[in-house]
Amino acid sequence: MTRRKREVTILRGNCSLSDLRPGEGGVVRRLGAVGETRRRLQDIGLISGTRVTCERESPLGDPVAYRVRGATMALRRADAGAVEVER
Repeated sequence: MTRRKREVTILRGNCSLSDLRPGEGGVVRRLGAVGETRRRLQDIGLISGTRVTCERESPLGDPVAYRVRGATMALRRADAGAVEVER
């Protein structure tokens, strides 16, 4: 994603799940993943309208723990980047 597109996304209030910092949350709006990755994200509850909160980051920054529907799970930043959330 180019810098300009990222700025426009932030102005709309949408960002990727990987952009959230610990303590921040959002509502899932869209999954950009395809194939097995998309199915895996849906299986863990990341569907449109689901509230997600970033819980904590690992010391090296990857993976990141997110709270989804009452459960805490770790996602790689690459997978989290395919989930669009509205802050």
